[in-house]
Amino acid sequence: MTQPSQAGQARFLDLSARAKLRITGTDRFRFVNGQITNDLRKASETIAIEACLLNAKGKVNAHIFMAAQGDSFLLDAEPDLRQTLQARLERYVIADDVQIEDVTDQFSLFHVLAEESPAPEFGRIVSARRFADLGWDIWSEPTRPDAERLSTTFSFLDSAAAEVMRIEQGIPRWGLELTEDIIPIEANLEERTIDYQKGCYIGQEVISRIKMSGQTNKRLCGLISLDDVPLQQRMKLLAPSTDAREVGWITSATHSNRLGKQIALGYVKRGFNNAGTKLDALVAADSPAQKPNAISVTVVPLPFL
Repeated sequence: MTQPSQAGQARFLDLSARAKLRITGTDRFRFVNGQITNDLRKASETIAIEACLLNAKGKVNAHIFMAAQGDSFLLDAEPDLRQTLQARLERYVIADDVQIEDVTDQFSLFHVLAEESPAPEFGRIVSARRFADLGWDIWSEPTRPDAERLSTTFSFLDSAAAEVMRIEQGIPRWGLELTEDIIPIEANLEERTIDYQKGCYIGQEVISRIKMSGQTNKRLCGLISLDDVPLQQRMKLLAPSTDAREVGWITSATHSNRLGKQIALGYVKRGFNNAGTKLDALVAADSPAQKPNAISVTVVPLPFL
């Protein structure tokens, strides 16, 4: 019997729109392990790992989840990466026996937030930590009415509610907190996606240098509006001083009913990202003649909850 999740009744999300690739070939393990930040040995047919693909400068090309399936690996990523991710991987297939196939439309993908695994009748069950707590991916054929069947056992979590939960938990998302300008450590993905004991991969030298120095130029932080004024994505963050120095920007924002506050995620430069630091979030003016307004925010540790 599946137990309720932390927030009450166990819930499920429909992630079927995510890009999905299948990687096969006798060299698939060596090839993939040389591309990702995590150790592929941790992945199995029942356990998915979270990882990043980097460029040579250590910046994120993609954020993925990956599990084994028979003589292949299945990975999934945000829908926006469907075209670029396959091209990024194929660029490094030189003399390897590796085939990369887009299987986005061949599978439905659901994620269940519950303490115990769903029944196997729903599809192939794989454990995955997509949020703060361990959850369960369900891979099945797209022709099966799984959403209807799942709704008889679990409560449906729509994308808007899932986004609020993601922000409350401080989980970075591709296209918002994760772009090709970000190093995974800056996004607090070190524990979730990086294995320092594995072999070499693209971008590893940069990651190792940051680990040795213990410093990053910026860090993903939580932000709370002090006057309960809504915050917005892409707002600039300024140091509250006479020179109004720009020290960061907001990547995601929402109202948290559980906290009763207007909250946001954002990158804040070193020296200004300590908990309790007060900053100004700049509200864009409606016209060039207007002076921009500022919302007072405070930096808080992640996760919010």
